[in-house]
Amino acid sequence: LICEAYHLMKDVLGMEQEEMSLVFDEWNKGELDSFLIEITRDILKYKDSDGKYLLPKIRDSAGQKGTGKWTGISALEYGIPVTLIGEAVFARCLSSLKEERVKASKSLPGSSYKFNGDKKEFLENLRKALFASKVISYAQGFMLLREAAKVNNWNLNYGSVALMWRGGCIIRSAFLGNIKDAFTKNPQLSNLLLDPYFSERIRVSQQAMRQVVSTAALVGVPVPAFSTALAFYDGYRSDMLPANLLQAQR
Repeated sequence: LICEAYHLMKDVLGMEQEEMSLVFDEWNKGELDSFLIEITRDILKYKDSDGKYLLPKIRDSAGQKGTGKWTGISALEYGIPVTLIGEAVFARCLSSLKEERVKASKSLPGSSYKFNGDKKEFLENLRKALFASKVISYAQGFMLLREAAKVNNWNLNYGSVALMWRGGCIIRSAFLGNIKDAFTKNPQLSNLLLDPYFSERIRVSQQAMRQVVSTAALVGVPVPAFSTALAFYDGYRSDMLPANLLQAQR
């Protein structure tokens, strides 16, 4: 999600790295306060020994250690839609096809649409979309934990799990305290999105998600994580999905 936000700042808004760094610094002072936002701020302003920014010199081809893949496999095995982690893994897989992408960039057409909206407004929408998508990703993760606990007869303390992550891993963030509060108030909470605090945050952010995803689609910037966050949200809040047709086809 953070990489996609950076991509949108760079290719939709045409922002320079120092300017992007300032935005991430500002975001890190609010509800997005986290280790990853903080290091993104520092990476964007970091200059190499030659005085030029380091980031553009780094090859845009990511590998993985396997944790995302294992989570995706578990999600499929338990039948839980952990779509954001799945899309993040696939985005890494796609990034690793560097030579193919370079070749495709010379022959496959893209969008000619240029963003001409309000930059400040788009950045605020992006901030809200990032927070909302992050909430949705955590909601999916806890859905997987809940299903695994049910199948394996585990007694998990979900609030303590959130605090454990806050104690010292790369996803540590102030936001994990809100998750702890949600499960403290209601240990039987079926989904994080239904907690009053998070449902209110989503309520004020969901339109921003739509603006970000639609603008990205028009400009031709890939945002698989933002897109799947929105698709999951709209699917989860739907009392009727077209799976009845699927069942009829089966």
